[in-house]
Amino acid sequence: MEQKGKEQIEKLLMVYKESLNTSDVSKAVNYYTKDGVFMPSGAPTANGTDAIKGAYEFVFSQIQLNIEFFIEEIVIENDIAFAITTSKGTTLIHATGDTVPEENRELFVFEKENNEWKIARYMFNKMK
Repeated sequence: MEQKGKEQIEKLLMVYKESLNTSDVSKAVNYYTKDGVFMPSGAPTANGTDAIKGAYEFVFSQIQLNIEFFIEEIVIENDIAFAITTSKGTTLIHATGDTVPEENRELFVFEKENNEWKIARYMFNKMK
């Protein structure tokens, strides 16, 4: 059962990464629980679907990500789980046209919502 849960969370992380790399606000938001919390580095915390949608709209208006997630750990306890990941790739800054290296560490907390794993809390920060 736990192995199946880990596989589902790994899949969720990969489709979430694709929503980031394609700047797809609706998909990114859809992977969160209704009361999800997004805590981006250097920006205000976004609580709930509307705030998370606004945060991603802002982020994607500023940058285009091209990253890969590397999963270090997934722990599941009943209907709650967490994952520690790192990401590495590049960021295109729309204002300048510059492409810069991107490297972060992330903490995801997941909850089961309607029997499906979703992101309940997500925080990241720069590694360097």
